[in-house]
Amino acid sequence: MIDLKGIIAISGQPGLYKIVAQSKNGIIVEGLTDKKRVNVYASTRVSTLTDISMFTTGDDKPIDEIMTAVFEKEKGGAAIDNKADDKAVADYFGSVLPDYDKERVYVSNMRKLFSWYNTLQATGNLKQKEENAEEAAKEVTPVKAEEKAKPRKTAAKDTTKPKTSAGVKKAAGVRKTGSA
Repeated sequence: MIDLKGIIAISGQPGLYKIVAQSKNGIIVEGLTDKKRVNVYASTRVSTLTDISMFTTGDDKPIDEIMTAVFEKEKGGAAIDNKADDKAVADYFGSVLPDYDKERVYVSNMRKLFSWYNTLQATGNLKQKEENAEEAAKEVTPVKAEEKAKPRKTAAKDTTKPKTSAGVKKAAGVRKTGSA
Protein backbone atom coordinates (compact mmCIF):
# COMPACT_ATOMS: atom_id res chain seq x y z
CA MET A 1 0.00 0.00 0.00
CA ILE A 2 1.03 3.60 -0.60
CA ASP A 3 2.26 5.47 2.48
CA LEU A 4 0.35 8.76 2.76
CA LYS A 5 1.30 9.55 6.36
CA GLY A 6 1.88 13.25 7.01
CA ILE A 7 0.40 14.43 3.68
CA ILE A 8 -2.62 16.73 3.91
CA ALA A 9 -5.05 18.67 1.78
CA ILE A 10 -6.12 22.11 2.98
CA SER A 11 -9.65 23.28 2.29
CA GLY A 12 -9.64 26.20 -0.15
CA GLN A 13 -5.97 25.70 -1.09
CA PRO A 14 -4.82 23.93 -4.25
CA GLY A 15 -2.32 21.08 -4.06
CA LEU A 16 -1.01 18.83 -1.33
CA TYR A 17 1.14 19.65 1.68
CA LYS A 18 3.50 17.77 3.96
CA ILE A 19 3.41 18.40 7.70
CA VAL A 20 6.79 19.79 8.82
CA ALA A 21 6.28 20.89 12.44
CA GLN A 22 3.77 22.02 14.99
CA SER A 23 3.52 25.69 15.86
CA LYS A 24 1.91 27.59 18.69
CA ASN A 25 -1.31 28.28 16.78
CA GLY A 26 -1.46 25.31 14.39
CA ILE A 27 0.91 23.42 12.12
CA ILE A 28 3.66 24.34 9.68
CA VAL A 29 3.30 22.68 6.29
CA GLU A 30 5.40 22.60 3.13
CA GLY A 31 3.89 22.50 -0.36
CA LEU A 32 4.86 19.37 -2.26
CA THR A 33 5.28 21.15 -5.59
CA ASP A 34 6.62 24.59 -4.65
CA LYS A 35 8.37 23.70 -1.33
CA LYS A 36 7.03 26.87 0.32
CA ARG A 37 6.38 26.67 4.05
CA VAL A 38 3.13 28.04 5.41
CA ASN A 39 1.60 28.26 8.87
CA VAL A 40 -1.85 26.65 8.95
CA TYR A 41 -3.99 27.82 11.84
CA ALA A 42 -6.00 25.46 14.02
CA SER A 43 -9.30 26.89 12.72
CA THR A 44 -8.49 25.90 9.11
CA ARG A 45 -10.14 22.76 7.74
CA VAL A 46 -7.42 20.21 7.02
CA SER A 47 -7.82 16.62 5.80
CA THR A 48 -5.09 14.01 6.01
CA LEU A 49 -5.07 11.73 2.99
CA THR A 50 -5.06 8.66 5.25
CA ASP A 51 -8.51 9.68 6.58
CA ILE A 52 -10.16 10.05 3.15
CA SER A 53 -12.10 7.19 1.60
CA MET A 54 -14.44 6.72 -1.36
CA PHE A 55 -17.86 5.13 -1.51
CA THR A 56 -18.20 1.63 -2.94
CA THR A 57 -21.15 -0.73 -3.14
CA GLY A 58 -19.77 -2.48 -0.04
CA ASP A 59 -17.57 -0.86 2.57
CA ASP A 60 -15.85 2.47 1.90
CA LYS A 61 -12.40 2.10 0.32
CA PRO A 62 -9.49 4.12 1.77
CA ILE A 63 -7.74 6.40 -0.69
CA ASP A 64 -4.35 4.74 -0.11
CA GLU A 65 -5.74 1.43 -1.40
CA ILE A 66 -7.14 3.16 -4.48
CA MET A 67 -3.81 4.89 -5.13
CA THR A 68 -2.06 1.55 -4.72
CA ALA A 69 -4.35 0.10 -7.41
CA VAL A 70 -3.53 3.03 -9.73
CA PHE A 71 0.19 2.62 -8.96
CA GLU A 72 0.05 -1.09 -9.85
CA LYS A 73 -2.00 -0.46 -13.01
CA GLU A 74 0.42 2.22 -14.24
CA LYS A 75 3.52 0.39 -12.91
CA GLY A 76 4.58 3.50 -10.99
CA GLY A 77 3.85 5.93 -13.82
CA ALA A 78 1.43 8.84 -14.02
CA ALA A 79 -2.32 8.28 -14.11
CA ILE A 80 -4.78 9.77 -16.59
CA ASP A 81 -4.75 13.56 -16.80
CA ASN A 82 -7.34 15.06 -14.47
CA LYS A 83 -8.38 17.52 -17.20
CA ALA A 84 -9.47 14.75 -19.60
CA ASP A 85 -13.14 14.52 -20.58
CA ASP A 86 -15.65 13.14 -18.06
CA LYS A 87 -16.25 9.83 -19.84
CA ALA A 88 -12.52 9.00 -20.04
CA VAL A 89 -11.99 9.84 -16.35
CA ALA A 90 -15.01 7.75 -15.28
CA ASP A 91 -13.94 4.79 -17.45
CA TYR A 92 -10.38 4.91 -16.08
CA PHE A 93 -11.65 5.12 -12.50
CA GLY A 94 -14.01 2.21 -13.20
CA SER A 95 -11.05 0.11 -14.35
CA VAL A 96 -9.16 0.94 -11.14
CA LEU A 97 -12.11 0.58 -8.73
CA PRO A 98 -14.87 -1.38 -10.46
CA ASP A 99 -17.25 -1.52 -7.45
CA TYR A 100 -17.41 2.24 -6.78
CA ASP A 101 -20.83 3.74 -6.02
CA LYS A 102 -21.84 5.44 -9.26
CA GLU A 103 -24.43 7.64 -7.54
CA ARG A 104 -22.26 9.05 -4.75
CA VAL A 105 -18.79 9.28 -6.36
CA TYR A 106 -18.74 12.21 -8.75
CA VAL A 107 -16.36 12.87 -11.62
CA SER A 108 -14.97 15.84 -9.64
CA ASN A 109 -13.94 13.41 -6.87
CA MET A 110 -12.21 11.20 -9.44
CA ARG A 111 -10.42 14.20 -10.95
CA LYS A 112 -9.17 15.27 -7.50
CA LEU A 113 -7.91 11.74 -6.78
CA PHE A 114 -6.00 11.60 -10.09
CA SER A 115 -4.65 15.12 -9.53
CA TRP A 116 -3.36 14.11 -6.08
CA TYR A 117 -1.90 10.87 -7.45
CA ASN A 118 -0.08 12.67 -10.27
CA THR A 119 1.26 15.28 -7.81
CA LEU A 120 2.56 12.59 -5.49
CA GLN A 121 4.07 10.70 -8.42
CA ALA A 122 5.76 13.80 -9.88
CA THR A 123 7.28 14.83 -6.53
CA GLY A 124 8.46 11.31 -5.68
CA ASN A 125 6.22 10.85 -2.64
CA LEU A 126 4.63 7.57 -3.75
CA LYS A 127 6.28 5.14 -1.35
CA GLN A 128 5.21 1.70 -0.31
CA LYS A 129 4.44 1.09 3.39
CA GLU A 130 6.22 -2.28 3.39
CA GLU A 131 9.49 -0.70 2.22
CA ASN A 132 9.38 1.82 5.06
CA ALA A 133 8.85 -0.95 7.63
CA GLU A 134 11.81 -2.95 6.29
CA GLU A 135 14.07 0.11 6.26
CA ALA A 136 13.14 0.94 9.85
CA ALA A 137 13.91 -2.63 10.91
CA LYS A 138 17.37 -2.41 9.27
CA GLU A 139 18.19 0.87 11.03
CA VAL A 140 17.52 -0.54 14.49
CA THR A 141 20.61 -2.39 15.70
CA PRO A 142 20.62 -4.73 18.67
CA VAL A 143 22.46 -3.51 21.76
CA LYS A 144 25.41 -5.68 22.71
CA ALA A 145 25.56 -7.27 26.15
CA GLU A 146 28.86 -5.48 26.83
CA GLU A 147 27.24 -2.09 26.28
CA LYS A 148 24.40 -3.00 28.63
CA ALA A 149 26.85 -3.93 31.40
CA LYS A 150 28.69 -0.59 31.30
CA PRO A 151 27.77 1.73 34.13
CA ARG A 152 26.02 4.83 32.97
CA LYS A 153 27.18 8.25 33.98
CA THR A 154 24.46 10.40 35.42
CA ALA A 155 24.64 14.05 36.14
CA ALA A 156 24.54 14.83 39.86
CA LYS A 157 21.68 17.06 40.83
CA ASP A 158 22.29 20.00 43.11
CA THR A 159 19.88 19.39 46.00
CA THR A 160 21.00 22.31 48.15
CA LYS A 161 18.53 25.13 48.54
CA PRO A 162 19.58 28.60 47.57
CA LYS A 163 20.44 30.75 50.57
CA THR A 164 18.03 33.47 51.53
CA SER A 165 18.64 36.35 53.84
CA ALA A 166 17.32 35.55 57.31
CA GLY A 167 14.84 37.86 58.94
CA VAL A 168 13.61 39.51 55.75
CA LYS A 169 9.87 39.28 55.47
CA LYS A 170 7.82 40.34 52.53
CA ALA A 171 4.50 41.98 53.12
CA ALA A 172 2.16 40.43 50.62
CA GLY A 173 0.04 43.04 48.88
CA VAL A 174 0.85 45.90 51.30
CA ARG A 175 2.38 49.05 49.95
CA LYS A 176 3.86 51.61 52.28
CA THR A 177 3.11 55.21 51.55
CA GLY A 178 5.38 58.13 52.30
CA SER A 179 2.84 60.06 54.42
CA ALA A 180 2.91 59.95 58.23
